[in-house]
Amino acid sequence: MAEQADKQKIHILVVDDDEDDFFITRELIEQIPGYQYEFKIDWSPGYAMALEKICSGLYDICFVDYRLGAKSGLELIAETTEKECEQPIVLLTGKGNREIDLQAMRAGAVDYLIKSELNPEKLERCIRYAMARYAAARELRANEQKYRAIFEKSKDCVFVAGINFNFIEINRVGSELLGYSREELLNMNFKDLIASGADPLSIEKEIHENEVFLDREINLVAKNGEIIPTVLSVTREKDAGGNSYLQGIIHDISGLKKAEKITLQTEKFKAAERLVRMLAHEVRNPLNNILLAAEHLGMDSHDSAQQTLLQIISRNSSRINNIITELMDASRSSEIKKERIALQSVIDDSLQAASDRIILKRIQLKKNYMPDAAWIMADAVKLKIAFLNIIINAVEAIPEDSGLLEIIMEPDFTGYRILIIDNGHGIKEDELNRIFDPYYTSKNNGMGLGLASVLNILRSHGALIEVKSKPGLGTSFIINFETAKS
Repeated sequence: MAEQADKQKIHILVVDDDEDDFFITRELIEQIPGYQYEFKIDWSPGYAMALEKICSGLYDICFVDYRLGAKSGLELIAETTEKECEQPIVLLTGKGNREIDLQAMRAGAVDYLIKSELNPEKLERCIRYAMARYAAARELRANEQKYRAIFEKSKDCVFVAGINFNFIEINRVGSELLGYSREELLNMNFKDLIASGADPLSIEKEIHENEVFLDREINLVAKNGEIIPTVLSVTREKDAGGNSYLQGIIHDISGLKKAEKITLQTEKFKAAERLVRMLAHEVRNPLNNILLAAEHLGMDSHDSAQQTLLQIISRNSSRINNIITELMDASRSSEIKKERIALQSVIDDSLQAASDRIILKRIQLKKNYMPDAAWIMADAVKLKIAFLNIIINAVEAIPEDSGLLEIIMEPDFTGYRILIIDNGHGIKEDELNRIFDPYYTSKNNGMGLGLASVLNILRSHGALIEVKSKPGLGTSFIINFETAKS
């Protein structure tokens, strides 16, 4: 019983329209020494039945005769290959023919045997080798599927390129990250995606000398022109033929950069708040003394010239006091009363408040809202102030008669995205990094508190804001809100 249990069970299908030939083939198989194998042999005389049985997956190996009536065994093998039926198939013929042999290999047969030369030893060797090759091929396919799944499901962009950096393969994430279709990328060179400021030749040189280029920050340019900060790793590998190729991973760090920017903005606000409180304390005490002194002098003086000077002192002292109050209000965390509101209504109210300015400059206004209401938890009054500030800044930057202001609202991963886009004069890169800084302004008569207040209000709502701009082309404010919890 133990010996019987150790035998390898092999289920064989013989496809032959001649029953006598089937009996001969079966008899030869059964003459294979039985100490190692236990055979179960089935017969299929017809093409359609054979195709169904082969694709059932029940057989370890199939022997198919070349002649099957109206159709040939080659056609059957080709059709099983097309249907991705993986069982190993051996083609049997009445006489040797090299052309048929080659056709059998191309069709997907694992071996080719001549019936007149069959014997138990040759069949045993054919079965053993065919099943071994099949097992190896199946394991190779399983590994390929496993690594293909890793390749396709990676959260990073993974690519394979030639030694000249031409893309050979790239996963779905890479296509989504860069904005190109996979077909477009496979006709491109990786070096064409590198933003100005980086030297593609230095990357190529380092890979050539060290065979690796690991964990380096590099900016790439997406199809829409957007700059994407990434971390790039590239290694030089060799295939089975000894040919070199490049394997790379692109990790998108734009989210990390945004988080760093938000953290920096928050730290600036806290520092500004501390500075304003200190200034308010240090300035208001002597300022109050000046006001009191001016008031007493005014009561005791009857000289009109002195009264005029004292009034100037009082007015400017009051103005300084008001400026300090404004500074404190701008830097203090905004107190808000949240309620469930629709973003569309807040933006429409803000546009209505700025409508006179928009009409006077003859600016074209385009609104593209999502069809459903974008519900958020917010303070409508404070949020209107923030949107109005952004819209007024856009209106002031837009030229008369040829101006365009576009408001886009669309769903995002966790909520909604608002885009406020103008075709104004744009913002220089060095200024772009400072526009939310308290008291920084490029306007002659500005205090630099408008956008600082905007950031303060949006921060109080848990919203994220990003600004993109190109001098001469315009500016885009992108604001992300979380959806209201129902």
